[in-house]
Amino acid sequence: MQIFLKSITSRLLDLVFPPQCILCQCTGSPLCSTCLSTLRPPSKARCQHCHTMLLANGLCRQCRQRPLLLSGLRAFSIYQGPLRTCIHALKYEDNRRLAEPLGRLLAETYTRYKLQADILLPVPLHPTRLRERGYNQSALLAYTCALQLGIPYRDDLLIRQRATTPQVGLSFQERLRNVAGAFQPAVTFTTEALAQRRILIIDDVCTTGATIEACAAPLFAAGARSVWGLVLARPDKE
Repeated sequence: MQIFLKSITSRLLDLVFPPQCILCQCTGSPLCSTCLSTLRPPSKARCQHCHTMLLANGLCRQCRQRPLLLSGLRAFSIYQGPLRTCIHALKYEDNRRLAEPLGRLLAETYTRYKLQADILLPVPLHPTRLRERGYNQSALLAYTCALQLGIPYRDDLLIRQRATTPQVGLSFQERLRNVAGAFQPAVTFTTEALAQRRILIIDDVCTTGATIEACAAPLFAAGARSVWGLVLARPDKE
């Protein structure tokens, strides 16, 4: 409900203060149709499990070394160029209007890869980080995506019980340790809400997948049938 009310408020503000495209600065939309059309899925083959770039020998380095403990993960595109600019503006520059066009890209990605989910939820922020930023960009993206797809959106099933240091600059093993046990079921959680359900976790960027994997652990423990991740971008790794 809170996200819905903020969405209505944002639309009213758009009438008074028309937004500008984050990429070309034309007036009328936070991301104009021309610039939106330049954001495209990656052309190179991707791993069918974690969606990282395949190497020349057809192998995925991440899954060869240590597969993610997820049912699977999909990303709209690569974390670079205009898409990176959009994600940075949404996450760090309070450009919440971008959640709508970017959330639609997530919905299109869901359809493109024929994903199936009964519940859609965002990666939660710790309350301290949420107060600092004022919003959870993943929740904004997830709400728009769920609305587009007609899938129930839930942000009351999982909480981030422990504040973690930023993952930037950490190795894969360090990232795993950093977020281990950081997520747990919320007070409103019930086993019946997740038993045999297909869960889709939404985030903006996935580097190693450690955070989404940490979110998935308590969901699997509660009896979820599958837990997939869906993100806007993954960085390419040679």
